[in-house]
Amino acid sequence: MIKKFKPINKAYKFRIYPNQKQKELIDKTIGCSRFIYNEFLAKAKEDEYQSYTKYSRQLPQLKKEYEWLKEVDSIALQQSLKDLNKAFNNFFSGKYNYPKFKSKKSARLSYRTQKFIRPSGSTNIEIKDNKIKLPKLSWVKFAKSKEVKGKINNVTVSKSRAGKYYISINVRQILKTVVNNNQGKLGLDLGIKDFLTTSDGEHISNPRHLSRYEDKLAKLQKRLARKEEGSNNWHKLKKKIAKVHTKIKNIRKDFLHKLSTRLTKENQLLVIEDLNVKGMLKNSKLAKYISDCAWNMFTTMLEYKSKWYDCTLHKVDRFFASSQTCNVCGKKNPEVKDLSIRTWTCECGAKHDRDKNASKNLLKQGKLELGIN
Repeated sequence: MIKKFKPINKAYKFRIYPNQKQKELIDKTIGCSRFIYNEFLAKAKEDEYQSYTKYSRQLPQLKKEYEWLKEVDSIALQQSLKDLNKAFNNFFSGKYNYPKFKSKKSARLSYRTQKFIRPSGSTNIEIKDNKIKLPKLSWVKFAKSKEVKGKINNVTVSKSRAGKYYISINVRQILKTVVNNNQGKLGLDLGIKDFLTTSDGEHISNPRHLSRYEDKLAKLQKRLARKEEGSNNWHKLKKKIAKVHTKIKNIRKDFLHKLSTRLTKENQLLVIEDLNVKGMLKNSKLAKYISDCAWNMFTTMLEYKSKWYDCTLHKVDRFFASSQTCNVCGKKNPEVKDLSIRTWTCECGAKHDRDKNASKNLLKQGKLELGIN
């Protein structure tokens, strides 16, 4: 057993309970942050994008034109410019399309503020018991379900569509991990029938989170369709629907977090397929089930947690025929392209479960590409 200590960035998310005045200020700050992002994106479209430094120098003048910008946290406005800068850097690198304007309806309702130490030695962000001090908001109660460990970097304040408020506290902390050289090596095949099948034969069933609440959502949507759009009852129902979606999202994330943590802690090597989820969602028959699985979210969790727990995560090319190839003799069976074929027998006599065979092939291919036994 070898103990390792490594610095990592980690986020703690809690629900907060602001009073009415604080709620209004949070809503205003979210709106102002969105305004700054859109205002400077418009400037970039008129001419060309300059830089974060040049745009941040224009903020004081903009505050003179729009006095209400002075009412909110100035750091949040700076962070909005940093987000715009990141969006343009991603565009210039070819990773993403040209940045789009943020809309009230579609954009995430949030803003980010940074921690700093004043000359007097005090900080603008502090935690005491079940309260957190935030710039402009002062002390806000939050549901402290666990201790926040590490040095606070920044805090993101967000509002859900259901009208609830949250904070995400980003910290820098030292993680202690135990490295065991006898840890396992697994191939992981993601699917719809079973969420995950491992090369050692474990089948993790698909919880189908959305399916469990489909009837309830359908009834609420029918009721919503009968209400006058924009009326009080219409807004109440919209919140009810948003609460159900939030519940589904939280249950899904909890399942993915627990599974990804277990896999990365217990294994030294994980091999998965580099799936083209965006392309797969074009299949109208399977799109709902694929999006409910949240494979991209699960893969992202595996990526950062594998770094935490000294586990190697390797992705095999999506065009590798993992399901069609016999893991015993290596012969390819094109008929297995048909997703309805769950079991098949190879010419060599080996009997295969489709998903288990795929996971074994992924592990074998991953080892080959990494040059390990």
